Amino acid sequence: MFIGHFAVGFGAKAAAPRVSLGSLFLAAQFVDLLWPTLLLLGLERVKIVPGITRVTPLDFEHYPITHSLLMVVVWGLLFAGVYWLARRYKAGAIVLGLCVVSHWALDLLVHRPDLPLIPGGVTRLGIGLWNSVAATLIVEGLLFVAGIWLYLRNTTAKNQVGRWALWGLVAFLAFIYLANLFGPPPPDVQSIAWAGHLQWLFVIWAYWVDRNRSPLVSRSS
Repeated sequence: MFIGHFAVGFGAKAAAPRVSLGSLFLAAQFVDLLWPTLLLLGLERVKIVPGITRVTPLDFEHYPITHSLLMVVVWGLLFAGVYWLARRYKAGAIVLGLCVVSHWALDLLVHRPDLPLIPGGVTRLGIGLWNSVAATLIVEGLLFVAGIWLYLRNTTAKNQVGRWALWGLVAFLAFIYLANLFGPPPPDVQSIAWAGHLQWLFVIWAYWVDRNRSPLVSRSS
């Protein structure tokens, strides 16, 4: 799952209008932003196995810190708690915490059975949508369109930057998604990790977009 997670960030703006799109992106992709660092440190492991699924060649061998259900819930609670202490915006804290946890739920749809419930546990879950390119495109595409629609419905551009920076972000996310989907496998695990860190660009870009847009609801919401 890639653009589906960003779709959650876009759509969550409707539930927490005072939270920046950058923060929503950060929450929705938090565990995937943490994962590349743990790969480089050797704390989590992935192998490149072309053909293991129709969509991705990655075999997620060991990632209990970032992708076990228990730890995702812990990360969600920590994220929400830090945000609440900083902003005292209860609705925003709750929505951000749920965005973090939503990552595991969406991954459950697409992954083969490799998602652990708890660190060290033997049970692995995954519905395996990645075994079908068409199904993956349909599900993620619909999520992406729905998320963008909700964001557009609940914000308005203050200026040309707010309009065109948003559509540039949407286009770039779609381009990266299709390039990963139909491009060659990554050459090695280190390349995966360093490319994963580039997702911070989307978070920064989203903060920039949101600074140039206004919510269409009361700021007290």
